[in-house]
This record gives sequence, structure tokens and C-alpha cells, in this order.
Amino acid sequence: MAKGTFGERLKRERELREVSIEELTKSTRISQRFLEALENEDWAKLPGGVFGRAFVRTIARYLGLDEESFLAEYDAARGSVGANGAANKPEERIPSPPRWIPVAALLALLAVLAGLAYGGRYLWRRYEARRSQQKTSGAATPLANETSAKEPLAAAPASSNASVLDLAVSTSAATRIRIVSDGATVLDAEIPAGESRHFTAKDHFEVSAADSSAVLLELNGQAMPPLSAPGTSGTMVLSQKDLRQASGGSTQP
Repeated sequence: MAKGTFGERLKRERELREVSIEELTKSTRISQRFLEALENEDWAKLPGGVFGRAFVRTIARYLGLDEESFLAEYDAARGSVGANGAANKPEERIPSPPRWIPVAALLALLAVLAGLAYGGRYLWRRYEARRSQQKTSGAATPLANETSAKEPLAAAPASSNASVLDLAVSTSAATRIRIVSDGATVLDAEIPAGESRHFTAKDHFEVSAADSSAVLLELNGQAMPPLSAPGTSGTMVLSQKDLRQASGGSTQP
């Protein structure tokens, strides 16, 4: 994709809907400098990885655009810059394995097959001996065996249908984060930029951050809205209800 195509389209779609930068910042809680960097394709001012993609998805959802198509254009625009601007790394050759490894693997396979064959013959001989013993036993013994065989098996415990919540927390800048899982504090520390951590809960999470714009939250793989306005602290409670709301197709973040 030619440089400027993605940013020009983003700006054109925003202006066609008469949405100002200020309104988009307030509605999506994405910093104005990040929005301007996207429209100018100033990738150096944008966070990479899931942060940039989450920004683009949130903007597309608010403007009523196709999220996947818009993400594909973003990936193409940002990927072409990386391919043309980054120096090619020298090819790292994977050393060939020693020649004795295939031979050792073949010998191990033959040993396993031989063991299976021997075990099969042993089990067959035991089966034949058991069968002969049953034929020569009295009538009471088969009846007892039959009665025992018809006894109901113990019911297996029912598996729990409760869904587990998986929270992914990533940071684009250093900030203090506090996470409470089902009432228990699992994190309360200063997290540096570029960190990604996972937490699980059965019922809910309570997430707090000193800088809301520095934290990206994903609940069971679904991007969650920012905790608060950019540059301010915020707190959010996440549960199964947020997953249902995210899958409902709402165009508002």
C-alpha cells in the first residue's frame, strides 16, 4: 500500500461523518496525538503490537467501518514501512542434526514395536488361560461374574460448566497497575512499558491503573475499552457480562 493511503482514508472517513478529532478522542478515549499520528502515518509516535491494532479497531467501530477490512489496510500500510525501512538480518542457518540421531530414533522405534509385540502375546496368553478357566468352572461362578458385570458403574462427577475469565494486560508506557481477581489482589506494582501479563478468574476482575492510556485490556481475546480518559487514572470491573456485551455487535466502544 502506498504511503499515505491508510491515513488519508482514515481522515476522509472521519470528515465524511463530520466527526472532529476532539469528538473522536472523547468517544474512543484514544489520545489525540495517537489519532493524529494514525492520520499522518507517523508510526514512530504510535505503540506497536496489539496497541496499534486495538486503536484502529476501536476507531473503525465508532465510525461504522468494517473492522477487519480496516485492520488489513492498517497492517499493509505499517507492514510495508517495516519491510522497506528495516535492514535485512543475515540468514541464520539451522545446524544439521548429527547423523547418528536418525539411526538412534530408528532403533528406539524398533525397540518400542518389539515391546508392543511381546506385550500383545503375553496378554493373549493370559486371555486364553482365563477363558479356559471359566469354561471349566461351575455354573455359580459364571452367574456371579454375570451379576457383577451388570452392576452399574459409579457416576462420573459432572464437569463444571463455569467459564474461566482470562485477562491479558499490556502496557505501552510505565504505569502502576492493581488487579483484583475474585476479591484477591494478584498484582499491585509499577509495570514497565512493553510488558504483557495474563490473569484468570472465575467471576470478575477489578483493574486500576494510574495512566489509563498506557494500559490495554483483553478479556478472553476481546479488546476492552480504556479504563478512563487518556492521561488519567481509572478503575474498571470486568466479568462475563462484558464478554456478552462485546459480542453483541455494538458500534459504540
